[in-house]
Amino acid sequence: MGSMDEREAREVKAQVGDYVRELARHRVHAADVHAAAVPLALGLAPLADGGYGVAVRYRLGLPAVRSIARKVAEQVGPAADVRRTGRIRTLATPGGPAVTPRPPVVTARSLGETGRVRPLRPGVSIAHAKVSAGTLGAFVVVDGRMHALSNYHVLSGTPSAAMGDPILQPGPADGGRTARDKVGELAGRVELEPHGRATVDCAIALLDDPEVDLRYPVGPVTTTAVAVGNEEVAKVGRTTSVTHGRVTAIELDDVVVGYGEELGEIAFDGQIEVESTGGSAFSRGGDSGSLVYREDGVALGLLFAGSETGSENGSGLTYLNPIDAVLDALGATLAT
Repeated sequence: MGSMDEREAREVKAQVGDYVRELARHRVHAADVHAAAVPLALGLAPLADGGYGVAVRYRLGLPAVRSIARKVAEQVGPAADVRRTGRIRTLATPGGPAVTPRPPVVTARSLGETGRVRPLRPGVSIAHAKVSAGTLGAFVVVDGRMHALSNYHVLSGTPSAAMGDPILQPGPADGGRTARDKVGELAGRVELEPHGRATVDCAIALLDDPEVDLRYPVGPVTTTAVAVGNEEVAKVGRTTSVTHGRVTAIELDDVVVGYGEELGEIAFDGQIEVESTGGSAFSRGGDSGSLVYREDGVALGLLFAGSETGSENGSGLTYLNPIDAVLDALGATLAT
């Protein structure tokens, strides 16, 4: 089976998905997999000729899943894009608050991803007062008021977080403290169910000061688009700053992401995958919440997770929620 158009690739993906679920009933239970899905993701892989293949992503270390991936590749043939991802995890900074001196206020645009930045801008450290640190991805408007957008696991962290909880910039892991660095309050989130299924990992904070700097390295990002594959993309994040990559898969279902003890592993559907086009990783811990945009400044997705392996340069793969799904779920629009 060679390159397909988008419709054909979706049909093959659906057929293969049924096959995977049938095989999994017999083979995966013994692999001690507790998520709501088999850790084998299927999506559409853009090919060099403009057509599509079937993206097959599986976790290292699970022989039953590796065997299923091999059988799927045999079924699909040359149009199968098979990659071993290793574990996929959220990309907030691990660990609790660091004991550090108060960071200086930073205004230079090339500096300060982990420092205290005023006015607020995309790409800086931010988090709930009881979370370590992630990235302020974008500014959005909800009910006519300015909010900061990031991930659930950055701005909320756990189901026990309450609306109105303080949001700090920088995040606690970067020296943020409630008394001096509060910039807003948790104002909305899309709930995540332990060991459940989801489409988005997102939350918003109502800002104390609505005067913000909307600019990214490419200028303001005020429009969105649906990813079709092979787009050249970039992001600015708390940890790795500005990085560049390429969309390597779209419409990925059953992307199983580790969230730690309280939420366990959650299976995400309809996701976007990016690999770095540079010599280093597209994202690392602390980059969760970054907005990923095309090189022409159109937003495609909200970064939330990454894998250990799977990219051509060996630095792992990055996973995004489609930005339109995020905004729709929150009732938000990008600020202009």
